[in-house]
Amino acid sequence: MKKKSLKLFLLSLILIPFLSCSDEIKEKKDLVDLLTEIKADFAPDKRVALFEVNAIKRTDGYLLMGETNLPEALDVLNDKLREKNIPYVDSIRLLPSEDLQGKIVGLVTISVANLRSNPKHAAELATQALLGTPVKVYKQDGSWFLIQTPDQYLAWVDSGGVQMMTSSELATWKASPKIIYTTIYGSTYSQPALTAPVVSDIVAGGILELLEEGSEFYKVKYPDNREAYVSKKDASVYSDWLAKTKPTEETLVATSKKLMGLPYLWGGTSTKGVDCSGFTKTIYFLNGMVIPRDASQQVHTGIEIDSLKDFTQLAPGDLLFFGRQATDSTSERVIHVGMWIGNNEFIHSSGQVKISSVAKEAPNYDAYNLNRYLRSKRLLKSSNSAVLNLTKTPIFND
Repeated sequence: MKKKSLKLFLLSLILIPFLSCSDEIKEKKDLVDLLTEIKADFAPDKRVALFEVNAIKRTDGYLLMGETNLPEALDVLNDKLREKNIPYVDSIRLLPSEDLQGKIVGLVTISVANLRSNPKHAAELATQALLGTPVKVYKQDGSWFLIQTPDQYLAWVDSGGVQMMTSSELATWKASPKIIYTTIYGSTYSQPALTAPVVSDIVAGGILELLEEGSEFYKVKYPDNREAYVSKKDASVYSDWLAKTKPTEETLVATSKKLMGLPYLWGGTSTKGVDCSGFTKTIYFLNGMVIPRDASQQVHTGIEIDSLKDFTQLAPGDLLFFGRQATDSTSERVIHVGMWIGNNEFIHSSGQVKISSVAKEAPNYDAYNLNRYLRSKRLLKSSNSAVLNLTKTPIFND
């Protein structure tokens, strides 16, 4: 072999590993970018959507591992991987898990289920779900289940808080007559008498299957088949309640004031305790509307009414958002929400549910929140898909 040819040959032997390494780095970057892009498109908010996928390099390509509850995201991922000719083995678990054996839905079976950020009682209280709330069930970890509530929130509930069901069993429950508890807090009884032994506590918004209607009590059944009696003074037939529930400025304000003094509870969304967004969520739910869980989600719904502290434009029921203004180096952060009730006042959960004023001369003037005011939004008659009206979206009935 000529000396020049030999040099070229040896040079190629040196360059080939570097070229291969460069191609491999680019391929890995393309894959990471693709996973990031799909997560941003389908699951930008981990509170309401799950797409956790990682790639591990192997000699025959990449092993994709992780889990998601979004089949459409997996379809897009597979299509784009084929387009880019990236070799891979798909080991991504699509939820709900097959381990659930078809019981992929459920009903909350206690007055208020505490839903945690992780599968343990010591984990942060993320949110709550009321008796009779239908949920999707995705997977199990010991005695805990990862569920999704009707407002799409993902959290963990222990087995004592949910009755697992098949889809057909839930459909049967939805088709049955039900009652809704309308008093702030009370009890269900083992016999049709207020002096009878208590079966359980119950809070406003709790829903139970109706078995019989007596003169003074409803006979009801829990999702776990316990039977009880509820005073008719404290509840309504769900279909009747739904037919007459038309959220207005007046009804929203009236509901909010029934909760005055309720204690602040981080993660609370019930009349046992509420955080700021749990309070506004509860007000709207008791008026037949399901709105997103957190203030940072609620702010993206409805119609913007004001961002300049021109409170003359607000109407009762509008939500006021507070937090940190965006700067050149930091993004906006919404951390508090309250509801306008008129007369320069808003009601909110801060320590306890209370009424504050934006008027400087008022004894309940709230300079702290006024200084961090961001904007106000109107959710009544909102066409936003994240705001559900129970008369149009049958969460609890067919």
